[in-house]
Amino acid sequence: MKQPDRLRLAYPLLLAAPQLLWSARAQAQGSWPSSAIRMVVPFPPGGSSDILGRLMAEKIGTLLKANIYVENKPGGTTQIGTEMVANAQPDGNTLLLAAATSFTALPNLRKLNYSIDSFEIAGGVADYIGVMAVRKTLPIKTVKEFVDYAKQHPGKLSFGSAGEASAGHIYGLTLARDTGIQVLHVPFRGSAAAVNALVAGEIDFIIDGAVTPMVKADRVQPLAVMYHKRHPELPEVPTLREAGFEITSTRGSGWGVLAPKGTPAVIMGKLTAAVHDVMEMEDVKKTLARANSVAAWQTPDAFRGNLEADRKLYAELLPAIGIRGN
Repeated sequence: MKQPDRLRLAYPLLLAAPQLLWSARAQAQGSWPSSAIRMVVPFPPGGSSDILGRLMAEKIGTLLKANIYVENKPGGTTQIGTEMVANAQPDGNTLLLAAATSFTALPNLRKLNYSIDSFEIAGGVADYIGVMAVRKTLPIKTVKEFVDYAKQHPGKLSFGSAGEASAGHIYGLTLARDTGIQVLHVPFRGSAAAVNALVAGEIDFIIDGAVTPMVKADRVQPLAVMYHKRHPELPEVPTLREAGFEITSTRGSGWGVLAPKGTPAVIMGKLTAAVHDVMEMEDVKKTLARANSVAAWQTPDAFRGNLEADRKLYAELLPAIGIRGN
């Protein structure tokens, strides 16, 4: 066959190639999920975020008829796990249980290799409930007694958190600033370690939802919850406002489910619908309450907007309470 004849025969195939490729991709997206899906939780096992991540993986997986497994990637106050997902293939097989901290506090403290624009958003899923508690051996039963004691012992009370710029760290320093007390911060590698230190009497107080089981076991003394309503698992513990105090606070976007930027819209549509349906389940709401959070569905646009509002608030709040970037 002569060369021109070969070209004439090949030309229609060349023209059809883009359509064939698009058709193959569309078919693959339409069949998603067809393999195991990884949900990255940027925290150690055992804390509120880990419990939430495993619950979401199980429930979303059931709805999508998929195997979704959790991979814990702690470090850098959520930066390591978050960055890993930002760099993953946008094929729907890697998801992130995103903590608001990753996009609100951290951008004001260090240069990051990601932003919220590095992700597609399936939706916001839960709000965080911080619980303030002190070690049992302190002569303190209320927030007022705590503030009075701290003023009588300036710089002597220590508090633990899940790490630098974590919610507990920011809560503690904001409370100190807004009540005029001086406290010492002790960072730990995760909430569970900080709670254990409180129970052991190695630190004096904590503001972290992970302390809830120790409150229920009467191992620590609760003072208040950092939310606009009482903790469903601790109905006898007042909110901070009910205790007579208020501090500067963010909207509290909590957590969301994200995927790498470029994940196809058809996949994100399925994922968003599944996430929304999960957040309407009564057993999910009850389980989240036990995991120190409140089911709070937010549309992708609402979640993005709340993150941006909180990022701007932190730009002013963090330097004011002494948390500065590298």
